[in-house]
Amino acid sequence: MTDSLTPSATALQSQLTPAWQTRLWRSTLNNRSLAIGLLIIASLGIVALLAPWLAPHDPYLQDTANRMVPPFWHDTGSWTHPLGTDRLGRDYLSRLIFGARISLFIGLVVALISGLIGTTLGVLAGYFGGRVDAVVSYLLTTRLAMPVVLVALAMASLIGGSMLTVTLLLGLLLWDRFAVVARSATQQLRDAEYVQAAQALGCPLPYILLREVLPNIAGALIVVATLEVANAILLEATLSFLGMGVQPPSPSWGLMIAEGKTYMFFQPWVITIPGGALFVLVLAINLLGDGLRDLSTPGGRNE
Repeated sequence: MTDSLTPSATALQSQLTPAWQTRLWRSTLNNRSLAIGLLIIASLGIVALLAPWLAPHDPYLQDTANRMVPPFWHDTGSWTHPLGTDRLGRDYLSRLIFGARISLFIGLVVALISGLIGTTLGVLAGYFGGRVDAVVSYLLTTRLAMPVVLVALAMASLIGGSMLTVTLLLGLLLWDRFAVVARSATQQLRDAEYVQAAQALGCPLPYILLREVLPNIAGALIVVATLEVANAILLEATLSFLGMGVQPPSPSWGLMIAEGKTYMFFQPWVITIPGGALFVLVLAINLLGDGLRDLSTPGGRNE
């Protein structure tokens, strides 16, 4: 009898899996924020990955004979440089494409570093409580008392600005939201029946934390990660604009805005183009996070 039931159970499982995938796909398409955010981020990701093939010129190549060429929609513009050139004659479209690489790389790596630190501290504090929670809460309070931009500026001025420096500094400073969310979620799960069952079976602590607790708080952490990616991209652009982030001649969007601020009243496109790209990227990431939040909440926003 068991043998006769096994195939039917397997067939039922195989029928449920595509149905679940179909519902998830429909939910994604019906969620406009999630769909738009995914579309924009996927497009920018593809552009960043294929930058060496998509860029029409070398982003570092200087051509002083073609300085400050306006974009193609101006009367004196040229399709040779569709988005014009900067003060050193470098192609703006090529620098914009390669700048997407820098922004996405820093945002993702910073979210990964800060996520590892914050999630580890938050899960330990929420699971053990007591003195561990008190120590983590003290670290969290200390971190929240330090303004991120001021601390990053001070450290970058001492160490020296670079893409590696900015990535590590922001990764070590933006873990607080991960810690708060992980701590709160873990406190709600540590007394759950499946966690107590794992404890009663004598499962080791790493197994309980990694296999029982972490997967059940991953949804909230993913939403936090999307917000931190956008935050890291904006902070990198801020530091680069102030001269303490990514250094020339790297095509950082924040650095492009800083280099073009002298000409903003006469050739405003030199700051509106990288500024617009930065706005679109951060908006797409926030739309993605907003959509994931709605998707992970069964009852929608009102729940």
